[in-house]
Amino acid sequence: MKRLLTALAGACTAVLIVAAALVFAHPATAATLTEVTGFGANPGNLRMYVYVPNGAQQNPAIVLAMHPCGGSGPQFYSSSEFASLADRYGFIVIYPSASKKSNCFDNWSDASKVRGGQTDPVSLMSMVTYVEQQYHGDPNRVFATGSSSGAMMTNAMLALYPEVFKAGAAFMGVPFTCFPNEAAYQPGGNSAPCVGKTAQQWGDVVRNANPGYRGPWPRMQLWHGTNDTVVAYSELEEEIKQWTNVNGLSQTPTSTDTPQSGWSRRRYADSSGIVRVEAYTIQGAGHSLPAAGMAAYAIQFFGLTGGNPSPSPSPSPSPSPSPSPSPSPSPSPSPSPSPSPSPTPSGASCRVTYTANSWNNGFTANVVVANTGAAAVNGWTVTWTWPGNQQISNAWNAAVTQSGAQVTARNMSYNAAIPAGGSTSFGFQAAYSGSNPAPTGFTLNGSACATA
Repeated sequence: MKRLLTALAGACTAVLIVAAALVFAHPATAATLTEVTGFGANPGNLRMYVYVPNGAQQNPAIVLAMHPCGGSGPQFYSSSEFASLADRYGFIVIYPSASKKSNCFDNWSDASKVRGGQTDPVSLMSMVTYVEQQYHGDPNRVFATGSSSGAMMTNAMLALYPEVFKAGAAFMGVPFTCFPNEAAYQPGGNSAPCVGKTAQQWGDVVRNANPGYRGPWPRMQLWHGTNDTVVAYSELEEEIKQWTNVNGLSQTPTSTDTPQSGWSRRRYADSSGIVRVEAYTIQGAGHSLPAAGMAAYAIQFFGLTGGNPSPSPSPSPSPSPSPSPSPSPSPSPSPSPSPSPSPTPSGASCRVTYTANSWNNGFTANVVVANTGAAAVNGWTVTWTWPGNQQISNAWNAAVTQSGAQVTARNMSYNAAIPAGGSTSFGFQAAYSGSNPAPTGFTLNGSACATA
């Protein structure tokens, strides 16, 4: 196993050297890479580096860029084009450094496959939360990308925290939960470690990681070379299965083209024409991605170039693997409410179930509102007051606003009605410090609700 890991680390180091020769030089006026310490809970023992361009936007997007085995944050900064693209488009880049065997990100442990597991994904979430709080990063525009081990972690972060990451770009990766244990983490010695599952099975492992999630699933861009002998090219098909199934798409692409000589691109769009998944095959390429120019395609896919290739309508309310459009990349804290019927007068009977999933200084919550009265609710407004210092940054299936500790959630156009005996739900992402107590009471259209 030591021999195999050494081979993997050596291959990844060679990738860094080759990529460094291809990358455009950073402008002389560019900002510098800065190490951040004390960024929050760090069970993975990672190091954090951040690149804030001189021309950063007021509420900049955040790109989490993760290196391959054998690399580091500073090496990936030097050998990839994400920092120069940040100079051009004004987003912030986080470059973490892994610490486990051969400097690989943990994609094998049981803890790496669950929300809040005490390993690398929690450390990475701390970095994202830190940039949101310290640099006013836009929580509605958070993205992940990476090469090899970093690509594997890109798959994991989108699967574990789909409410945080709007899209990802994985170069030479494998599907989420590919490796059942540490012994299986030997991509250099197993030409196809993660093949054989159906699209439904791959999709189920992502959905099972977030059984209460009701928002849209992240969009995914996938890259692989046909001559990769470290992480087999066949893994690209497994990733396609996973993310097309999660997004409720057919395994048949809706379009194919050749963006550059030797590149083949397959796109998988939903019924609204939104490209939810796209896959690049690079003919003849080995374990050497991203090469020059590829990072720009990733940033365009994220919608950060000013020419978003996938316009984003309002998110779908469905948690099942059905087509669901992407959230908007604009820096809006929550979707704007659509016109809806006038709210039912106060006095409706109701019950609210509040469930929070916390990590570090952030959390997501799901709110289920049940109509226990005899009449249907036609348009709803739910309010509550935080007992702590929680601050909501993003929401789905409701238009959520906050003033001080007071929170107001209003229905979207598609979920305005709650029949007698029925229920609706919405969710949000928030930050906190100290403790994270649940609200003690909720109102529906001005009437106090029971809590479950």
